[in-house]
Amino acid sequence: MHRLEPADLYGLEEYARLRDEFRARVMAHKRHRRLHLGGHFTLCFEDRLTMQYQVQEMLRAERIFEEAGIREELAAYNPLIPDGSNWKATFLIEYPDPAERARALEQLVGIEHQVWVRVDGHPPVTAIADEDLDRSTDTKTSAVHFLRFELSPAMVAALKAGAGLAAGIDHPAGRQRIDAVPEVVRESLVADLD
Repeated sequence: MHRLEPADLYGLEEYARLRDEFRARVMAHKRHRRLHLGGHFTLCFEDRLTMQYQVQEMLRAERIFEEAGIREELAAYNPLIPDGSNWKATFLIEYPDPAERARALEQLVGIEHQVWVRVDGHPPVTAIADEDLDRSTDTKTSAVHFLRFELSPAMVAALKAGAGLAAGIDHPAGRQRIDAVPEVVRESLVADLD
């Protein structure tokens, strides 16, 4: 997928006019890129459109309109766009109650290194977590992580030929497994591979 450039973005005034329509389109798109792994764990697979939305929202919130500020936002978000042989996802650990969440994050240290996907007929691919900065300590993990799943050419070919996809977590305090990723999600993810 191509990285975002300043020319790909709406100016602040234009975005203000288009925001409701654009947001509705992005939210519909995201529904096909969200994978609930069970329990309190969700993967939100990112792509060029989801990152454009994030950048547009940051520019709007911070009232950034100068090129240097725009390029700074693009530098922060472009690394979350898949490169054609991988998937990039935001991994969410979701507990509505703050006290319960704090206890869970203490038990789930290292979970971000135990999330995987598996293309039928191939070994699992464990996520590469938080390449930009470490979000865990020895005593707790973060509720949000950024993951990359790097696929081999054979896996990409198999997916394009219709191979199934599984996903899961192998952490002892948060073990989950989905034997068949829903087809609408699988199709959306296959579109990221070029």
